[in-house]
Amino acid sequence: MKVTSSPPICDYEATDYEAFWQAGRTYEDLAERIALRALLPPRGHRLVEIGAGFGRLADLYGGYEEVYLLDYARTQVEAARRRWGHDPRFRFVVGDLYRLPFMPGSFDTIVMVRVIHHVQDVPRALKGIHEILQPGGAFVLEFANKRHLKAILRYALGAQSWSPFSLEPVEFAPLHFDFHPAWMRARLEEAGFRIRRERAVSHFRHPWLKRLIPAPWLARMDGWVQEIGALWKLTPSIFVQAEAGSGEHVTGDGFWRCPLCRLPAPEEEGAVVCPAGHRWPREGSLYVMRPMGG
Repeated sequence: MKVTSSPPICDYEATDYEAFWQAGRTYEDLAERIALRALLPPRGHRLVEIGAGFGRLADLYGGYEEVYLLDYARTQVEAARRRWGHDPRFRFVVGDLYRLPFMPGSFDTIVMVRVIHHVQDVPRALKGIHEILQPGGAFVLEFANKRHLKAILRYALGAQSWSPFSLEPVEFAPLHFDFHPAWMRARLEEAGFRIRRERAVSHFRHPWLKRLIPAPWLARMDGWVQEIGALWKLTPSIFVQAEAGSGEHVTGDGFWRCPLCRLPAPEEEGAVVCPAGHRWPREGSLYVMRPMGG
């Protein structure tokens, strides 16, 4: 039996994440949607969004036959099911990024937006993501950029102690990390990914601009410069489309995998059950695939 512990998790269980997005973040939402539409393969068989929250971006997955929305927080997964449970293509998974409950090669597309800035062990997380992605599959990742223009100006004026030019991540609050683009590229390549395309997002994330210019116009302007902006990457958010290489990647049998012992876990009536006897409840389209105590 293989049981591995996870690093600390940023848990949104008690967070009203929908309210967070309703509080003056229409521009950010629209700009991120432009980037995701540009980088996401328009059609596919099976997609998982890791850290999907309440399913904010799920309307962009209309070209996929099966869609899995995974989040660590059960309250977020339940909110996503309330929004998208009417669509038979959707499944909702309570799961741990470090112990993904899927067999190798289960997905042809993976999306992870506004998640990795909460991840303490990025190499471990990326290795697990690469494992469940088919060779040649697409991984669309968003990460928080430490080398953005505001950080550079603050550092130059002495208002910030950490350098935006140093490669190591900066933890500016507990489990809140910014990453240098070169550092993130290196970690992706180490995990077996090849970066295909990039977009720099949220060029105009400033309160007075958001007050002065309507959000749809501001987002449209952002979309015009996202691709060329990726050449110098001075925005607080970077989107990457990466392709999974083959390497030692082996496609496994079945779909579900026990998060604890890592054995294939067939789905039975009302539960996913592994040969070691671990039972993971299923409540209709909602799967509880992590120990609820941690």
